[in-house]
Amino acid sequence: MDLTREFGLPPLHSGAYAGKWLKTRGPLLESRNPATGAVLGSVVQASAADYEATVKAAQAAFLRWRELPAPKRGELVRQMGNAIREKKEALGRLVTLEVGKILQEGLGEVQEAIDIADFCVGQSRMLYGLSMHSERPGHAMREQWHPLGVVGIISAFNFPAAVWAWNSMLALTCGDACLWKPSPKAPLTAIAMTKVCAPVLEREGLGALLSLVIGGNEEVGERLVNDPRLPLVSFTGSSEVGRHVGARLASRYAKAILECGGNNAIVMMEDADLALALPAILFGAVGTAGQRCTTTRRLLVHESIADEVEKRLVKAYAGIRIGDPLAKGTLCGPLIDELAVQNMERALASAKASGGKLLCGGQRVKLSGKNKGGNFVSPAIVRAENHWDCVQNETFAPILYVIRVKDLDDAILKHNAVPQGLSSSIFTLNLRYAEKFLSAAGSDCGIANVNIGTSGAEIGGAFGGEKETGGGRESGSDSWKAYMRRQTNTINYSRELPLAQGIQFG
Repeated sequence: MDLTREFGLPPLHSGAYAGKWLKTRGPLLESRNPATGAVLGSVVQASAADYEATVKAAQAAFLRWRELPAPKRGELVRQMGNAIREKKEALGRLVTLEVGKILQEGLGEVQEAIDIADFCVGQSRMLYGLSMHSERPGHAMREQWHPLGVVGIISAFNFPAAVWAWNSMLALTCGDACLWKPSPKAPLTAIAMTKVCAPVLEREGLGALLSLVIGGNEEVGERLVNDPRLPLVSFTGSSEVGRHVGARLASRYAKAILECGGNNAIVMMEDADLALALPAILFGAVGTAGQRCTTTRRLLVHESIADEVEKRLVKAYAGIRIGDPLAKGTLCGPLIDELAVQNMERALASAKASGGKLLCGGQRVKLSGKNKGGNFVSPAIVRAENHWDCVQNETFAPILYVIRVKDLDDAILKHNAVPQGLSSSIFTLNLRYAEKFLSAAGSDCGIANVNIGTSGAEIGGAFGGEKETGGGRESGSDSWKAYMRRQTNTINYSRELPLAQGIQFG
């Protein structure tokens, strides 16, 4: 893939955009293809001075942008969505090259960016407030929503395009500017997305609304989190780092959207439709090589069908094609780097030490040809117990823990007995089982599904979770409110000055 031809992206590129590409002065960062180990390109990272320049440019652009009527903002978001649509194939291939997810998933991720732009066009005419009746005669009350300012976006490697789009398209619609710090494991996708979208705003002299800073934690990350000019920071990453980010934001009274760890489970009751459930488990556990926040990590299966389910899963896993994520028919690409492979090996060793039984997979996979240097592993299935440390902690790798349950109450108890609370699912044909799982006494996750897997969120619904997942919401529903500030207005159109609560003063 010729990145220069597709995106104007030379082998060495600036790591900061502030309405124009800056001449950055930080250390060199290489982006490597996890399937081959080859260098895709290099980025000169942003320095502290480069960070300061981008924030100032974003703030100046915001002061103009907030005055533009929301439907006009929505029109420019529409144009950005169309720009992404025109480059969907190339962007999808770049996502696959840089992070290793199979091409169908790379294309699907770019489609998410297109979908949220389309969603935001309609949302730009629906930033609704409220009107209320005042207790005071001759008075009217209302609530309205205003733009916040510059929104910080810290994204992870596993969704290097979509998560930025979820945040940036909504933030722009709401009248905010964006300052994006992408994962250092996926810098080229961030540059390409910026190059595709920013020209729409550059034509209006507002390119800095999509400011980008690629840099280390000290030069960029900590500055962004602690910067009082950023009233909101959206962070996607581990629960450990999210806890630090949340604490720093709280200390300066900033708003936070935290999308952190997931430890997602599928509950399979005795009446589950196996023909429906098994493909969902396979996609949820193996897709993106187990590196989604919504990856299926636990299978809570009724003991009466557990043996049959294990047998069928092991057979299905034997047919998984592991290899070049760009090749047709590949179902599992590489892990992002060698550290991810080591983390998988440590988790499996911990499971074995706890008494777990490895039913299949878990080995490094060595390929020949151009993929011989890739970080490939065989997806693993482990018979386990829910309380083990390896099960309680999220491992970003394709490990599926199979845990037996006695009944629905046992399943819900074990399902909720982990620190994370992102996505969940139940497979059952029993209406009572399904409704209880979705009730207040059921799943404690932000997402709960019936007869579909844990992965594959749609743009229309708010995305996010509870507990150590962070509690934030992005994408659809009323998540736009996180990117705005609420203001209550009282208007006195009378000739008197009555006080609320009937207070008499003076």
